[in-house]
Amino acid sequence: MTKAHLRTVLGDYAHVKPLKDGRLGSDLVDFEFIDYAPTNKAFKPMVREQKFDVCEMAIVTYLMAKAHGKPLVLLPAVMLGRFQHASALYNGERGQLTPSDLAGKRVGIRSFTTTTGAWVRGILANDHGVDLNSIRWITFEDPHVAEYRDSTERAPAGKTIIQMLLDGEIDAALGETSTDPRLKPLFADPVAEAQRWSQRHGIVPVNHLVVVTEALAKSRPDIVREVYRLLTESKATAGLRSAPDLVPFGVEANRKALETIIEYSVQQGLIPRRFSVDELFDDTTRDLN
Repeated sequence: MTKAHLRTVLGDYAHVKPLKDGRLGSDLVDFEFIDYAPTNKAFKPMVREQKFDVCEMAIVTYLMAKAHGKPLVLLPAVMLGRFQHASALYNGERGQLTPSDLAGKRVGIRSFTTTTGAWVRGILANDHGVDLNSIRWITFEDPHVAEYRDSTERAPAGKTIIQMLLDGEIDAALGETSTDPRLKPLFADPVAEAQRWSQRHGIVPVNHLVVVTEALAKSRPDIVREVYRLLTESKATAGLRSAPDLVPFGVEANRKALETIIEYSVQQGLIPRRFSVDELFDDTTRDLN
C-alpha cells in the first residue's frame, strides 16, 4: 500500500524530535515537515485554508475554529503546555502594578484571541476578581479565525508591544517575556503563584495541541490513529520526565484543562457556547488515550 504523504507543521520540541529527525518511521505515513517560525504563523492558513494535513494549533484557535464550522479535528496530543503567570508584565519605573490595579488600565496583547491571553485573563478574572471589561485592550494582530469580530483597540502601525510598555503607552502586557530589568511580573512571585494555582485547580494550562483536516479524519481514520501513535512513541523515545507532565497525551489526561479553557473562552466571548470536551474530538480521536 502506498504511504499517505502528510504535509505537517510541528514545532521543534524535544518530545517531537525523534519523529522529526527520522528515528521513528511508519509503514503507513510519510511526513513532509514544513517549517514555520514561529509555529503560530501556520495557524491562520490551517484554519482558513486547511493548508496542511497535520498541524500544531493553539487550543483557543481550535475552539474558535470549531465554533465557526471549520473542517478540523483535534488530537489529544499536547505540543506545548506551560504555567502562564510569568507572561504578564508591567513597567516598574512607572510605579507598582498588581492584578487588582488593572481596572481602567491599557493592557497590550498580540491578539485578543491568543491562548496565553485567554489563560491569563481567566486567571485574573476567576482567581483575582478582575473585571476584564474594565480594561482597555490594545492589540497588534488579527484573529486567526476571520469570522470573529474583534472589538479591541488596535495599536498604531509600526508599534511593538514591549516598546509601548517601556514608553508608557500601555500599562501592562500579556503573553510577553523580557529580560529588560525595568519590566516586572504583574504577579509578585509568578513561579510560586503558578504552582499554587496548578495545585488548586489540578491542571497545567495547555497551549498547543495537534489537529488534522476533517477530510483526512473521515477518509483515513487509520492514518489519524497512526499519527497519534507516532507522536506518543516520539514522546516516549525522548524520555521526558516532569511532574506535572507539561505535555500530557490522551483525552482523559487533558479533560480538566480543556474544560477550564472552554469555560474561560465562553466567559471572554471567544466562543458562543460551552462545548463538552467530547465534542472537540471525532469518533476516532475521542478514544485516544
